[in-house]
This record gives sequence, C-alpha cells and structure tokens, in this order.
Amino acid sequence: MPAELLLPSPSVPGSRTAYWSRLLPLLAALACVTRIPSFIRPLWNPDEGYLAVQARLLAHGGQLYETVVDRKPPFLPWLYEAAFAVTGSGTLAGVRILAVLAHLLTAALLASLARRRWGDRSGRTAAVLYLLISVGLNPEDAQAAAFGAFLLPCTAAAMWCADRRRWGAAGTAVACAFLTKQTGGAVLLPVLWLYAASGAGRRGVPRLVAGAVLPVLGAALVTDPAGFLFWTVTGSGAYASPSGSELHVLTRGLGNTGIVAVACAGLIAPLVRARRAPTTDLWLWLLASAGAVLLGLHFFGHYYLQLLPPVAHLATAALHTLPYDRTVTTVLASACACVLFLTWGVLAPRPELDHAHRVAQAVASRTAPGDPVLIWGMHPETYWLADRTPATRYLTAGLLTNYSGGRDGGRVGERYAVRGTWTVFRREAAAAVLVVDDSRGKPYAPERVRGLRRLLAAGYEEAGTVDGAVLYVRRR
Repeated sequence: MPAELLLPSPSVPGSRTAYWSRLLPLLAALACVTRIPSFIRPLWNPDEGYLAVQARLLAHGGQLYETVVDRKPPFLPWLYEAAFAVTGSGTLAGVRILAVLAHLLTAALLASLARRRWGDRSGRTAAVLYLLISVGLNPEDAQAAAFGAFLLPCTAAAMWCADRRRWGAAGTAVACAFLTKQTGGAVLLPVLWLYAASGAGRRGVPRLVAGAVLPVLGAALVTDPAGFLFWTVTGSGAYASPSGSELHVLTRGLGNTGIVAVACAGLIAPLVRARRAPTTDLWLWLLASAGAVLLGLHFFGHYYLQLLPPVAHLATAALHTLPYDRTVTTVLASACACVLFLTWGVLAPRPELDHAHRVAQAVASRTAPGDPVLIWGMHPETYWLADRTPATRYLTAGLLTNYSGGRDGGRVGERYAVRGTWTVFRREAAAAVLVVDDSRGKPYAPERVRGLRRLLAAGYEEAGTVDGAVLYVRRR
C-alpha cells in the first residue's frame, strides 16, 4: 500500500488539483492490481457469456426484447456491443478494461463524497477501502465484467450528485443504475432522503423526476416498449420466487454473506461505531442496497457488490473521529483480506469453464460457421466460445423451464417457463443443425421436458457425448 495514502491530512488541505493529481494515479494502480485475476481467464461466469452472445447478435441486426432477450435492462448488452466494435467479439479484454475504469470511478466518487464531508484523509480512506473490499467475493462474482461492476459507479454518482443538490443529474444517475440492473434503482431511497433534508421544497422535483424517468422511457422507445416492460419488470414473477429451492438459496445466502464478512472483517468495528455518526443517508444507502440483495431471495454473490460502496463510506465516517492508528489498522486488515481473495482468483480452478471449452470445441468441429445450433443448458458462453449462432433467442434452458436461480428441482418445467416462450422456441429450434443436451442430469433434462423430447424425436439422432453433454444431429 502506498504510504502517502495513509498519511494524515495536513491541517490546511492542499489545492483540489494537487490532491487529485496525487490520489488518482495511486487509485488507478490499486484498481489495476485488484483486477489482475480478471484478465487471466477468457470469461468468469455465464453472465459474461450471455452478454457476449447478445452483443454478437445485436451487431448482426438483432433487436433487444424481440430477437435478443434477457431479464435485464439494455445498458450492458449495448456496452458489450460497443466494446466488441473496437476490440472484436472474440475477446472480453475491452469490457474488462471498462470494468476496471468502473471500479476506479466508483472509488473516485466515494473519495470526493468523503473528502467533502470529513476532509482529505477521509477521501483517501474511503476510496482505498472500497477498492480493497471490492474483490471480497467468489472470483466469478468479483472479477466478472458483468452487471454488478457497472452498477456501482451509477449508484455512487447518484449519491454524489444528490449530496451537491444536483437533482436532475442525481435522477439521471438513478436511471442509469436501473438501466444497468433493476435493483440499481434502490439508490433512489437515499437520494430522496437527501432531497427532503435539503429543504429544496418542490423546486427540484421536476428535475429529479425528469432525470429519473426520461432515460428509462428513452430506452424503452429505442428497443420495444412492450418487450422492455415485460422482460425487465412484469415477466419475472416465477424467477423472483424461491419456491422449490428454499434450502439451496438459504445455503448460498449464508455462504456468500460469510465470504463478504471475511472481506470486510476490518471494517466491522468502525461500522458499529458509525451508528453514532450523522450518516442517515449512508445508512439508508446501505439499507436500500441490502434490500436489493434480498429481492428475489436468490443471494447470488454478485448481488452483494451493491453493498460495498456504502459499507466503505460508513466505515470512513467512523474512522475520521478515531485515532489515526485505527485507520491504519483497518486498511492493513482489508489489504490482507484483499491479498487472500486475489490469490483465490489466480489459483482457483474453474471446472465449468473447462467443460464449456470442451463442448464448444465439439460444436465447432461438427458445424460450419453460420449453422444454427441449440445448446440446451445453462452455459450460454458455449455459443460464444464455439463462435456459432444460437438457433433460438432463448440462450439458456432457464427461460424455458424456470431453472434459473439455481433451483434444485421444485417448480422446474415447461409450465413454469416465461409466458409464451415455448411457442416461439418450437418454431425457432427446428432450424438447429446440431442440438447439445448439456443438462447432465439436472431437473431440466429431456426426460422431464416433453417439448424438448418431441423436438429430438421428430428430427434428430444421437451422435456421441462430450464431457457428459449429449450431441444430436439431424436425422438423415
């Protein structure tokens, strides 16, 4: 850790330019170091694979919420598409660099917020603590260039703008957070509290409302308004329910909570003390973020990323009132935890990625570029690794069986699918040159899904297996 980040602030702060010219390069270096594992694997989780396939389809004329569908807002598929236009679609290096910049921007915004309230040293402390704990999850959640990483600068920007009474910009930042991931809209709660506490009355309401609403309406109009509403809001009722997998999601929730607690162990004592600090808006930020983690009761690790900026800021709020050696101890403890998680990211095996590679190689060897392929499973990255076009707009079996969310058997099947998907799927999947059953005994295996059994029986024959996945080719 650079020593000057930990030095106490002088009694008379230096100029703004001098402060940032010293701090930003050091934060940039720390952001790069904490993202080293991100660049050592072609991808980290199925979300990255899903986004990569979506971006390729969009680049070839696909339309969001029509021929390219997901339960997420449009910002990140568009960002992937833009990055691929620069770097090519065969690598995620471009979006990985953008993810590093997203974490750096989040740290800089937190530094500015804390410096404005508590001085130079607090600004440095908040930024450094955030970057250190930002890797404190399973590496597939912390290192992925996916929704959580790009959500954070939007939520931090919303708080930064609200703190400065820039209500139109605050509303726009809330909208950007929502358009990255629906739960990002939770930051509206502390923004509204800051608005009420500012005494602005009704003067800023039009700007705040316009900033929050117009970007969302614009995204809906640019895509397909009905499809946007269905896929991002109204069409996910079955997914949001944990029914049929209560024990599974409870175990996952406890596990991920424990992992985050290890990463933030050095901040726990300051957080307890922060209850006595005048930080109502920050506690509301943390409360709203916790609500976002709880929403849907699935507890995926990347959900917890939303907690980390308010946690770092609240710890800073307490540390600025304590002796300086408490800050040093907290930062050093967080640095040790950071090293632990970085080591995990570098050394941990990724068996599912290895499996997807093997299946992708088999798909590529049995098909020609441009051949439509159907991969029945939960690994959309296989399409991207094989460089083959999906035969259907539904890139995973989850949308067609409700297996999404890690369910372990209950409420999985055709009757729990997203409304209307099977009619479209049957029409599109019939064009597949190759079908890969990658269910490997999961609850959405063909023997439990009548629609898939009928598809295979009507025109395909088994042609071998690859690492547990069964290949079917068109019957001659």
